[in-house]
Amino acid sequence: MTTSTGRREGVFSSTYAATSVGMVSLIAFVAFEAMAVATVMPTVARDLAGVALFALAFAAPLASGVVGMVAAGMWSDRRGPAVPLVVSMVLFSLGLVICGLAPTMEILVAGRVVQGLGGGALIVGVYVVVGLVFPPRLQPSIFAAFAAAWVLPALFGPALAAFISHAVGWRWVFLGAVVLVVLAALLVAPALRRPVETTPGTPAPRSRLLWAVVGAAAVLAFELLGSGDAVAVALAAVAFVLVLLALRRLLPVGTLSSRRGLPAVIATRGLISAAFFCGEAYIVFVLQEQWGISAGGAGIALTCVGIVWAGASQLQARLGERVSDATAIHTGSSLVLLGLVCLALVVWLDVSPVLAGASYVFAGAGMGFAYPRLSVSMLAASTVADRGFNSSALSIADSLGAALALSISGVAFTIAGRNGLDPFVVVFALAVLVGVLAVFTAGRVAVAQQQPAA
Repeated sequence: MTTSTGRREGVFSSTYAATSVGMVSLIAFVAFEAMAVATVMPTVARDLAGVALFALAFAAPLASGVVGMVAAGMWSDRRGPAVPLVVSMVLFSLGLVICGLAPTMEILVAGRVVQGLGGGALIVGVYVVVGLVFPPRLQPSIFAAFAAAWVLPALFGPALAAFISHAVGWRWVFLGAVVLVVLAALLVAPALRRPVETTPGTPAPRSRLLWAVVGAAAVLAFELLGSGDAVAVALAAVAFVLVLLALRRLLPVGTLSSRRGLPAVIATRGLISAAFFCGEAYIVFVLQEQWGISAGGAGIALTCVGIVWAGASQLQARLGERVSDATAIHTGSSLVLLGLVCLALVVWLDVSPVLAGASYVFAGAGMGFAYPRLSVSMLAASTVADRGFNSSALSIADSLGAALALSISGVAFTIAGRNGLDPFVVVFALAVLVGVLAVFTAGRVAVAQQQPAA
């Protein structure tokens, strides 16, 4: 779209300013919470005597978020994204309160489940707003702005979280974040009042919501059962099969086999997230446990990742059509794999905490380059009628892929420690294997064509 002076409008021009500011503010506040919690979670796990549930504390909101995503996708296709976004912020805040008041690690995990319900719905609502409001030309820029919204939280979130935890206790990291959600609600309100066109298509079957619940429960059950006795392991295997069945029902046809086009886009999003967020969950933990770094010092790795991710995302936006979506996705996936390989080797050889953090930061550059283009490719393959379905599918693959990988890593961490192996090396090696799969599926991403949803 061009203005009366002939200049092409941007995401912060008068036409889109209110929506852009509201959406970017919301992402920034969510980013602050994510950075803060990742920094203090090792402290939380030790304080509540719940190290065995460390990975589950990260997997829980990702898994339950799938339920919120499906519900929000169905809701948005019928009524638009405004109400789902409001409900999502209420649930997100409730989860934070439960976590902040939790007397045990089990209660904290329950709070993370509630938080995930809201977070999942929030992501889909934001994606649907982008598809409804912004033309395809501006979508790479608004997704780059979302990535840039992580910069300030990345710069100050880990250090502030470490300071709060030391000064008044880790509980206020969760409780204080509720204030940020309220501020986000006020800032995003103008964007939600903007009228948008919706064209309801075929209503999604209610069985999708049931399969979302099954998939989320199965992911959590897998970790709880996977390191137990023979009977528990057999039940964990059943849970794993249920996760695959749920994914088959919740994602476009061909996603599990990485069919070219939209299915490969969705599959790559799930795998690249699974690989990368295994690293994020354990990077602060390994820096503290293996090298004795403080929470604030270890959080510097998260700070650097946020900055580099945002920078790489801005780079892909500036390159625009000079780099195809498929090329950007494959390049970014390869960088993530290379960073994880380096991280696993540094931890295995016990080289240096600086090199460990730098390796993870390198993987962050790959995420920044590939992540926005995966979103753009998904929207390019969608119609008004199925944009909510495909947005929720992308987020489901993102969250359920990461949740399953974290559950598997939690089982691997426990078994490795029980058998005298270095649990961190085992976890990062697992991330590398997932990264290899991500590079393979990224090679099958083609120019997105509009395709019907499954």
